[in-house]
Amino acid sequence: MVAVNFCIMRNSIINRQFRYTFSNAAVVIAVINIIAFGAVTFLFPRLLYVFSMIPSFVLYRHWYWQFFTYMFMHSGIWHLLFNMLALFMFGSPVERKIGTREFVLFYLLVGTLSGIASYLFFYFTGQNIMLLGASGAVYGVMLLFSVFFPNAGVLLFGVIPMRASTLVLLYFCIEFFGSIFSTGSVAHATHLFGLLFALLYVMIRMRIKPWKAWGL
Repeated sequence: MVAVNFCIMRNSIINRQFRYTFSNAAVVIAVINIIAFGAVTFLFPRLLYVFSMIPSFVLYRHWYWQFFTYMFMHSGIWHLLFNMLALFMFGSPVERKIGTREFVLFYLLVGTLSGIASYLFFYFTGQNIMLLGASGAVYGVMLLFSVFFPNAGVLLFGVIPMRASTLVLLYFCIEFFGSIFSTGSVAHATHLFGLLFALLYVMIRMRIKPWKAWGL
């Protein structure tokens, strides 16, 4: 009897659905990123070090808010534009599908968990680099898009046409091997964490098996 009650309580908290609303949160998030970029670039450049995720600052200064704020910082105009374009392309149809409240919860949770996981990855691999950008959350949105619209046509690297489900599976491979072998400035590990946490969100909260949507 106790086990049954626990199960009911667990399901009511984890799987409880929001009342459907739509408020173009993907666009609002993009605008917030653009404003943040303009403010840091032209007015307060030192804030880049305050709000990006720097492992040593988290560890020794206890700036834990960086797990959240890093996803609103960007290193340059192209970094910002590519992320916001992807957010709009994948995020808007996903938000219309699941509603604004669910979308905002998904986006912020996946982005924050990706930041925390990236910190642990950098800490245990001895890297003290500045992490910034919405890519972790955006990659999660891309995975969610592929679950709801697996047959939608998308472009790998903006050039090669393929199904959304194929794109996500390819990115899983690219980011996995990139996180192991790449020594460049691309945060492959954060991208991979975004995909993985999105996968867990879909399986646990939404009770969807992505591989079935992908036809695997």
